Order: sequence, then structure tokens, then C-alpha cells
Amino acid sequence: MSHSQFSAPVVTLTPAPTLDRTYYVNHLHPGGVNRADDVRDELAGKGINVSRGLVLAGIEAPGVVPIGNADVSVLDRTGSSFLVPLWVEGNLRVSTTIVDTHGTTTKVNESPRSLTEEDWQKVIDLTEQEVRRTGAKWLVIAGALPTYKSSGVYVDLQPIFDAMKLMGVKVALDTSGEPLSYWARKGCANVIKPNAEELASAVGRELATVGDVVDAARELCEHGIEVVLASMGADGMLAVTKTGTWAARTPPVKVINTVGAGDATLAGFLSAVVSNPIAEGEDDYGVGFNVPLGVQTAVRWGAIAVTQPTSGLSNLDNMPSASVDANPNLDVPLEEVAKP
Repeated sequence: MSHSQFSAPVVTLTPAPTLDRTYYVNHLHPGGVNRADDVRDELAGKGINVSRGLVLAGIEAPGVVPIGNADVSVLDRTGSSFLVPLWVEGNLRVSTTIVDTHGTTTKVNESPRSLTEEDWQKVIDLTEQEVRRTGAKWLVIAGALPTYKSSGVYVDLQPIFDAMKLMGVKVALDTSGEPLSYWARKGCANVIKPNAEELASAVGRELATVGDVVDAARELCEHGIEVVLASMGADGMLAVTKTGTWAARTPPVKVINTVGAGDATLAGFLSAVVSNPIAEGEDDYGVGFNVPLGVQTAVRWGAIAVTQPTSGLSNLDNMPSASVDANPNLDVPLEEVAKP
């Protein structure tokens, strides 16, 4: 297929990619000297992980990434040919994960590298160019946001939101902290995917029950968000619109590595909605895409992700089943109260 004929339903943007270096340790001894049984490098970041998952499912999803030019071999070395790089001055940040094969996962992330205003404008231009080139109907903006080198202020997403709106492209935003709270209340994204703690921070209050999560999500819908995908860990996931709520969960699975599970859920959601477009006359759930099927697929992908040792999905084998409830019990307490 020639470059000009290429098409893809989804494009991702990872504003602050990272080299994920994972150490696998048998019985970690905190404060002591440990020897890793294995070490693996992956080019990662939330948008990259979403693209990688979709590609596994046979769905084209090129990913735009600004990458430090000190490591120009990183795409080939990490098998990341699906990415569309913008080479910028500097190093690629490194995130370190320690997986105790008999215990917990510990992760230490470097802060995102700052970008110049000129480089960020190039990222905006390349993202719009890639969406036009592929004819994509969805753009995913995912991961931490960098700051401008000159001011330390977070980069501005508004030009991207404006361009996508003019093109009729839906935007899924998956970030955290101050940027999530700000952009959730701006209501520019069609879909956001906070976990319970991030959602609590966005609305500024404690969430103790399923009903609290629904109320918080619906508050953000009132700002213009079409769907809030709220991940509740062991309590499953909620998909909330202005008028509907769907709770989805899978049977328990053996957890090996939780890093990247949230990215897998978003990839699963998108895989379902782009592969199952709403036909004329069918219920579009007020948003134009199949929300319950999306959240059902999302939790299945998230469940399979935590059973794998890598931060990005390595395969989609042995996918668990998932149930969806359009009338969840709002009084059920969360396994862990989410604090802002």
C-alpha cells in the first residue's frame, strides 16, 4: 500500500514518550542489593501502548511521538516501526519498573522532557497531518504532558482539540494530575479515562461508592465530555455518559504486572467502537458509538494485560469473558476509597 493510500481509524499522540526499562527480580529485598533475572527495554508511553495494542488486533494506529535525537536507533531497537517520530534535541527519558515475581511492581518515572514552543508547534502540525493522511476518525492523546522550556507551563492542547473538531475527529484523552483536571473541565475531549483517584482529584472530593464515581463522572459530562471511562481496579470499570451508566468487569485473573493495564483498556475500548460502527437506525447511546460494547472489551483487554510481564500488550490470547450491567448498584462501596 502506498503512503498516499494508507488509512487508519485511529492515530495516537504521546507527548512525552519514555524508554521503559523493566527489571525482573526474584524476591526483591528493599534497601538491599538485588540481582535482576531479566532486563527488557520498550519504547513506551500511554499513546504508544494504545497503538501497539491496536496493531496486535489488526487495527492500524500510527503513533506521533517527539523523541530525543540522542538515541536515533530506538525505533528499530524496540520494534516500533508503527510510530511517526518528530526528532527533537535531547535525550529520551527513562522509566524504571521493578517486577518482583513473588510480590509487587515498583515504578519510578522520570519527568517528561520540556519542549520549545517551536517543537510543540511541530508536534501539533505533525499530528494534524497524520490524521488527515490516514483519514482517522479518532485521535488519542495519552500520557504525561511536557512543559515549555521557556516558561515551565504545560503545553497547550487547545489547537489540537480545535483542529480535530473542525475535521470531525473524536478525541480520547488519557492523562493525569493538573492537566487532567484542567482539560476535563474544559470539556474538549470526547472520551477521558481516569482511574478513581484521578477522578476524585478532578472533582475535588472523596469517592467511596460506585454511586460517588458515577456522580463525579457525570459532573464532567456536564462540561462537555461525552464518555468518562472510570477505572476502579478490582471493582471493574464504569462507562458514564450524560444519560447512561454501564459497569463492566471480568472474573479474577492472576496479576503479574499492572503497568500499562490502563492503556490496554483504552485500546480495547477503541478496538470495539471502530470495528463495530453504529448502523443506521441503531441506538448510538447519544454519542455516536457503542459504549457498552466498548467498556466490555476494555475490561477484557485490561484483564489480559495484567497477566503479561510487559508494559505493552504482547498478545491477545486467552481473553477472559466480561459482564456488563446497565443498572449497577450505586450503593456498593469501593474496595478502596479514592481520595482527591
